[in-house]
Amino acid sequence: MAKTRRKPRKKTAVRRRAHREELWVPGMPEPISHFVHVVRAGRLVFVSGCVATDEHGRTVGGGDVVAQARQVHENIKRCLAAAGATFADVCKVTVFLRDVRDREKVNTVRREYFGSSRPASTLVEISRLVRDDLLIEIEAVAVLPER
Repeated sequence: MAKTRRKPRKKTAVRRRAHREELWVPGMPEPISHFVHVVRAGRLVFVSGCVATDEHGRTVGGGDVVAQARQVHENIKRCLAAAGATFADVCKVTVFLRDVRDREKVNTVRREYFGSSRPASTLVEISRLVRDDLLIEIEAVAVLPER
């Protein structure tokens, strides 16, 4: 049986590789390293660590951790939506904070986005993030409902 050659595909919003999909999210800045913002594997959705940046990669919120936390959650919301998920589907978050004393301020913002849903959570205080003006980063794992 002769093998046929496939034409190379143009870059699209979703790249499939066997059992996983890499999703390019509209409104998110181009990744600064070798990663994508979202990977969907079956019903699992993995959201890379989101920071307080706009679509051009500029920091939002300056030195205000509440403003940065809101932007981070808006970015997570975009990523989840690209995979067909919402905050209600999130099972686990990992929060990286420059100052653990900001925990309650961040939790107030988190409650605005998660509502009555409560994900499993880990909080880690770190000395710095990828840029010195960033105060918070959050990554998330969600599970899509069965169809």
